[in-house]
Amino acid sequence: MRISYQWLKTLLSEVPSPEKTAEWLTGCGLEVESMDTYETVKGGLAGCVVGEVMTKEKHPDADKLSLTTVNVGSDTLLNIVCGAPNVAAGQKVIVALVGTTIYPGNGEPLTLKKAKIRGAVSEGMICAEDELGLGKSHAGIMILDPSAKPGTPAAEYFKLESDIVFEIGLTPNRADAASHWGVARDLAALTGSPLKFPDTQTPAPDKSLHISVRVEDPKACPRYSGITISNVKVGPSPDWLRHQLETIGVRSINNVVDATNYVLHELGQPLHAFDADKIVGKEVIVKKLPKGTPFTTLDGVQRKLDAEDLMICDAEKGMCIAGVFGGQHSGVTEQTKNIFLESAWFDAVHIRRSSKRHGLKTDASFRFERGTDPDITVNALLRAARLILETGGGKLSSGIVDVYPEPAKPFSVHFSYARCARLIGKDIGKEKIKSILKLLNITIAAEAGDVLQLEVPPYKVDVRRECDVVEEVLRIYGYNNVEDPQTLRTSVNPGDRPDKESLQVKIAEHLSSCGFMEIFCNSLSRNEYLEGLTSIKPEYNVNILNPLSSELNVLRQNLLFTGLEAISYNRNRKNADLRFFELGKVYARYKPEVALSSFHEEEHLAVFLTGNNHAASWHSPQRKSDLYILKNEILQLLKRLRITTSLKEMEGSDLYAYGLELRSGKQPIGHLGSVASKHLKKFDISEPVFSAELNWTLIFQLLRGNSEVVFHEVPVYPEVQRDLALLLDRKVKYAELEKLAFDTEKILLKEVHLFDVFEGEKIGKDKKSYALRFVLQDEKATLTDKQVEKTMERLVNAYKEKLGADIRS
Repeated sequence: MRISYQWLKTLLSEVPSPEKTAEWLTGCGLEVESMDTYETVKGGLAGCVVGEVMTKEKHPDADKLSLTTVNVGSDTLLNIVCGAPNVAAGQKVIVALVGTTIYPGNGEPLTLKKAKIRGAVSEGMICAEDELGLGKSHAGIMILDPSAKPGTPAAEYFKLESDIVFEIGLTPNRADAASHWGVARDLAALTGSPLKFPDTQTPAPDKSLHISVRVEDPKACPRYSGITISNVKVGPSPDWLRHQLETIGVRSINNVVDATNYVLHELGQPLHAFDADKIVGKEVIVKKLPKGTPFTTLDGVQRKLDAEDLMICDAEKGMCIAGVFGGQHSGVTEQTKNIFLESAWFDAVHIRRSSKRHGLKTDASFRFERGTDPDITVNALLRAARLILETGGGKLSSGIVDVYPEPAKPFSVHFSYARCARLIGKDIGKEKIKSILKLLNITIAAEAGDVLQLEVPPYKVDVRRECDVVEEVLRIYGYNNVEDPQTLRTSVNPGDRPDKESLQVKIAEHLSSCGFMEIFCNSLSRNEYLEGLTSIKPEYNVNILNPLSSELNVLRQNLLFTGLEAISYNRNRKNADLRFFELGKVYARYKPEVALSSFHEEEHLAVFLTGNNHAASWHSPQRKSDLYILKNEILQLLKRLRITTSLKEMEGSDLYAYGLELRSGKQPIGHLGSVASKHLKKFDISEPVFSAELNWTLIFQLLRGNSEVVFHEVPVYPEVQRDLALLLDRKVKYAELEKLAFDTEKILLKEVHLFDVFEGEKIGKDKKSYALRFVLQDEKATLTDKQVEKTMERLVNAYKEKLGADIRS
């Protein structure tokens, strides 16, 4: 936000220096990010003075040049060679002295030096208006009024103005300071300088043009004020108004629009001017139009209205999206003669949603969606009317129409001196607090001992609690005036064990070391991804009430589809061999059948593989990524976390072509599988994608009771390996063999490995051969052959009895 120093001086009786002003504003929460000098003419005509041409002679060696002597108010005359055809003795002119830098309207800056031109000395330059940036004419030198005094600085002669412009980083909670008046209020509280409200006096209206106002939605528009002005001449703004707006970066349009923009930046109240002759029925209606109603805005774009868009209408049509953007056919043009001027107080939520819905960000919507002052609408209206009458003529042709059925009430806040002292860290005294509250226009309605009942003016939209008032007091008292305490008191929260963030970093580092790249995807997703699914139901979606687009209309329920988006994006850019992981949040509703259901949020870990696991090289062939590689990566990760898992084949999942469910005990903690081709087609992915998703929130809860690392001594007794080939029914899974082995031998059996699988006609269509390797070890003694044989015998018997296995020799 840009604030003019000279403008502030019109609103305050006394204003400190620009440097001090910047310091105080920053100290009270309006951080001044930069200070720039603004000049109506670049360079400010520094080094240029009024001169008088005393003599003129023709240059002996150049037909188009003249030799002049010029009085610039010093003891000696300057010799200047001039090429202008209209130079003559006795003229008052503008002279740029030696060493001056001039900034032409077109071209690069030029620094003047003493020079010889065709043998004649030239000690300056008699200037044309385009050479000084004062205009575009280059027909000849500027000839001034004969009364001009030689030696007068050109900036003084032309009454040029310079200004200091503060760039303020306005925080969202300071809507009350989104204007020069708002900033001046803070300066007044800091300095004690009286405020001067801008002049709002206007002549009495003749009531020749009355336009009625009807508000059909008082919740969306609690106050609507208007006035008419007749016989206005729309045209360019006067220099002072144009320069004042240009100072803060606002482009001048015409005197009427400029007047409304001036008031917006002066008082913080947006206004809108309508061509009164285009208002059908001479009635302004504030209402909502049916969804899908077409409306063309000032930028020429036709937009489809939403049923929640508040509109300013006449008897037939919409004229303006309230508080956001005007319509193309109702605005002020050069042909406009009669004006209806609007000043309203709109509900911030309605304006914010309409602005976001249509992607329209304007100076008006910026203020309305943060909250404006409901009590300033009429004064702002009169201020703008005065400016329009001053710059465009005309007359007031109606009284003020002010529809305000329920006036805004001040915010009532309980305030305790003791709690104020505790929050500030210093007791600044009751009288000082009362003084600051008075400077901030916060009224003390009642006082009982240590407690005050305060009434906060409605323009302070973010000051509604006791802590907000304490912050206001501290802003004016000064943060730097609170001394550092001699002792610091704090409480230490031990936090979670293990530390969640450290653990996530550890897992990210582990996966990165395994060649995975971390991705960060948008939590917003498309509802259409879940259409027709049973594993994840669309009715559990957390829908966005005001989505930016149909592509981002729900919060994601899993990480699969946003991961597929990332894979598709990379594959389309010739990056096909991918190993991704993401730690992100997922969201769902607890009870979709309840309109206002509570919501559920979890963190998940997703891992993706696609393309080649490694490319072909001289020592190994190319290998494609597959589910077994992904399974190994996930099991190694869980092993590092010391979480014991079991695998169960997934049935009936429409996310995967085939997959496995991960369990810790009886608790499902995730799943992995080959993504179903119907989902890959949605993203134009032709290669298989293997995905795993773990419930990180649940895993973290399991880890909280499993945080200690247990160390064992390296066994001193050797292990023994035995192999066994089993002929089994095809339906028997390896997981069943592994589980049965550990259930049968719980002490000596350390590991089971599957090192061969055979299927074929030789052993039967319904049979499968597994070759297993068993690792046995006794940590207290060397195993004997008898112990090993007895253990293997028990294993063989278990496989025969429970799984119907035949032992192959």
